[in-house]
Amino acid sequence: MNYHEGLIKNTEFFTTSELAKKLKMNVQVITRKVQSGEITAYKIGKDWRIPEISVFEWLEKNSNKTGIKKGRPKLVIESSSEKQPKKQGRESANHKYLMEYILAQFEPGRSYTKDEVVRIINRYDQNHSTLLQEFISENMLQKSSKGYHRFSGYKLSD
Repeated sequence: MNYHEGLIKNTEFFTTSELAKKLKMNVQVITRKVQSGEITAYKIGKDWRIPEISVFEWLEKNSNKTGIKKGRPKLVIESSSEKQPKKQGRESANHKYLMEYILAQFEPGRSYTKDEVVRIINRYDQNHSTLLQEFISENMLQKSSKGYHRFSGYKLSD
């Protein structure tokens, strides 16, 4: 993971027990994966801190999706007048998964400011304006006078 400005400010860190609880796994299993380097983490004193992006990368690497290029999907913006995102080849099948993974970071029933939305999206892709428009057009997020919130009628894929 390369450092870029704002990494610490925009990244959520988990302890091994927090991650184990979130993934419904045994804390010893998570600890072994961290100690072996399978999940990238930082040892601070006696405790490990696991950045959220490391968890995402580990999950992607261990995904059962075959034939899909490993890593985060990238959006390519065409230089046409439409300026619509074009999903590259095999990655288009993974794009919805990425969108739903990001959407899951938004708590249902909570309103978010635009800065909060941008901060969450930027953890996964720096093209926040395009993704925000996609979230709205796909009825995943809604904008109201109170800010942005997760659309209650959108059901995540299994």
